[in-house]
Amino acid sequence: MKHVMRITLMAIIIFMLAISAACAPKQAPNANQGSEAPEQSGEHVQQPENGANPQGSGNNNSHGQEEDSVRDMLEQLSTAEKIGQLVMVGVEGTAPDDTARQFIESYHVGGFIFYKNNISDTKQAVGFFNELKKMNAHNRVPLLLSVDEEGGRVSRMPEQFQALPAAQTIGASGSAELASGLGTVVGKELAGFGLNMDFAPVMDINSNPDNPVIGSRSFGNDAKTVSEMGIAMLQGIKQEGVIPVVKHFPGHGDTSVDSHLGLPVVEHDMERLRKLELVPFAKAMEEGADVVMVAHLLMPKLDAEQPASFSKAVIHDVLREELGFEGVVVTDDMTMGAIVKHYDIGEAAVKFIQGGGNIVLVGHERERQLAVIDALTAAVKRGDIPAEVLDERVYTILKLKEKYGLKDDPASGPDIEAINEEITDILTKYKIKTVK
Repeated sequence: MKHVMRITLMAIIIFMLAISAACAPKQAPNANQGSEAPEQSGEHVQQPENGANPQGSGNNNSHGQEEDSVRDMLEQLSTAEKIGQLVMVGVEGTAPDDTARQFIESYHVGGFIFYKNNISDTKQAVGFFNELKKMNAHNRVPLLLSVDEEGGRVSRMPEQFQALPAAQTIGASGSAELASGLGTVVGKELAGFGLNMDFAPVMDINSNPDNPVIGSRSFGNDAKTVSEMGIAMLQGIKQEGVIPVVKHFPGHGDTSVDSHLGLPVVEHDMERLRKLELVPFAKAMEEGADVVMVAHLLMPKLDAEQPASFSKAVIHDVLREELGFEGVVVTDDMTMGAIVKHYDIGEAAVKFIQGGGNIVLVGHERERQLAVIDALTAAVKRGDIPAEVLDERVYTILKLKEKYGLKDDPASGPDIEAINEEITDILTKYKIKTVK
């Protein structure tokens, strides 16, 4: 009897041990994963460490890393440095002077624009641009160095380069390949100098024969030609690492007043603009345009008070909201007659930033340039430009500079002979004469 009880007791103990082992929790493969490691589509789902959310859609991709680096740079900047990024200035002469040094060292401007009188020959120009970069070495953000290089009558290159045909000539050829090839040539010229931004191509439709400022600078008088040729040139410039700027939004073609001298008035409504003037800009944005220049045009059907260049109705409502543009918006030169004859330049600059713009271009006159910087600084201090708006505007600029890999490294100069040979080959192939 005792023997039977002993066997029964042992059986019960063994049974209980077996049940206990079966019910014990298995060790989790990852201490952060609980009792089960979920599987989806046959792939193990990694959990973020320390409860952190994964970047973007869960992938730590190069785009996410780029955005992080831009955000990191933004957070390192002082308020004064951020305000400086909102401004691009011109300087006098053919070599850096104390004014240029002040703009860089005291005001941390985001870039410079150069005109024909700043460039006498290749050696001088390379030295000039390199010296500005050297001055900027202590700043956290590299400079935008820009020109208006369209070809035809709007050219800043030294006479050592063979002249390029005007947009009108390119458009008349009907060849997007020609436009792309000449865009590549322009990119090579500028990149050789260390320039990194070109205020071209012109996307205005030359719809008014009395237009005193566009004319041959336009690829044609219809949206299709302007779109195809402008985009081809844009892509050629971009291929060489130079930032193209499409201009003059929302369309300067149907004007009879030169905005350098006065304020043109354009009476078109949105229905007309959508059918014609906006078409080339919209297509260029679809094809990768990163920067848009806004024109000094008063458009009463959109905004009866402010010109397009600092109108919220034009910049935010049309360009940003309707067309969905998320890139950099820059003004045309704020020292042009269209602005300084009718408006306070400082107030105009503030309204431009408030309205959705990024870079105020102030090409001439030190006093007016300082007035813009002072007005922006005061607006930030008052809260008229809130901190979050300032950061948003500057972030877009920094993102552009990051995308194109801008650095303040010195340039060695363009290969003039090789570029001229390339121009000759292109013009010969298409039987083009360079008549400005």
